[in-house]
Amino acid sequence: MGYLDTAQEVYKKAALTPQSGLCCVSSQDRFLPGLTIPGIMQAMNYGCGTTVHFGDLRPEETILYIGVGGGLEALEFAYFTRRPQAVIAVDKVPEMLEKARENFNLAAKMNEWFQQDFIELVQGDALSLPVAECSVDVAAQNCLFNIFEEADFTKALAEMHRVLKPGGRLYISDPITNNPMPEKLRQDERLRAMCLAGALRYQEYLDQVIGAGFGTIEIRQRRPFRVLARERYGLAEHIFLESVDIVAYKVPVPAGGARVFAGETLIYFGKERLRDEEGFIIPRDIPQPVCQKTAAYFRKLNRRDMVVTAPTYHYNGPRGTCC
Repeated sequence: MGYLDTAQEVYKKAALTPQSGLCCVSSQDRFLPGLTIPGIMQAMNYGCGTTVHFGDLRPEETILYIGVGGGLEALEFAYFTRRPQAVIAVDKVPEMLEKARENFNLAAKMNEWFQQDFIELVQGDALSLPVAECSVDVAAQNCLFNIFEEADFTKALAEMHRVLKPGGRLYISDPITNNPMPEKLRQDERLRAMCLAGALRYQEYLDQVIGAGFGTIEIRQRRPFRVLARERYGLAEHIFLESVDIVAYKVPVPAGGARVFAGETLIYFGKERLRDEEGFIIPRDIPQPVCQKTAAYFRKLNRRDMVVTAPTYHYNGPRGTCC
């Protein structure tokens, strides 16, 4: 049995008998007026962060969601679109699709605004999506791609890039690690299926997304996820895992490299007009979000009339004009 077969078996069992601690993190339910989430759907929330960024979504958009799980995030996306087949939910596991269908039926009884045909359930593979090229505005996955080995991860990202319209957005959430994952854990198919052993380091993960052709990246959130204890897993030291939420834009990668926004801010308080490395004017006395390239450029200048803050890895602001 290959690692993808093991993952399918794990999630088949999770569809038939909800596994509340399989992947998810403890988090407070986010409130949306008029949205009631069935308890079973919440129990089957197998994500490690979120891909539903409320401030971004528009009703005219078409959204592709990979790995439907219990259907919670697909339902939240449908809250914003509210039209037939506006959300396309793809899953490889037939039992998970059937359970999601049952959960959407419950949701329709609990929410007057929701109709089941708002979400189109499709059996399919993330490595070969049954979706046309340049056909969706948003593509999303939560705690799925970390299951893949490197070659398949590359293929899955390429598929997301393919189906997105130019300028479209990829919403992804996955575990990452601060230390290299020992090979013996990487080879453990069940731990990989449980979203533990496939985690990459932050920069490795980011490089994969950039390598798929996404020219602008926003780091929306990083937060604690798990600890792989040395005693339990036979390790030399504990391995700390975080979850990272990223929004990646299908725009060309600039010659100088992708623009990565990780919460760095420039505040300029000098007298003369200031321009960045590309010639854009930096406003005075106004906090200006900057990408990592621009932040590095101004740090090297070491000027006394500006402050460049450290990354917060929690960015949810305008992309600015600086880069």
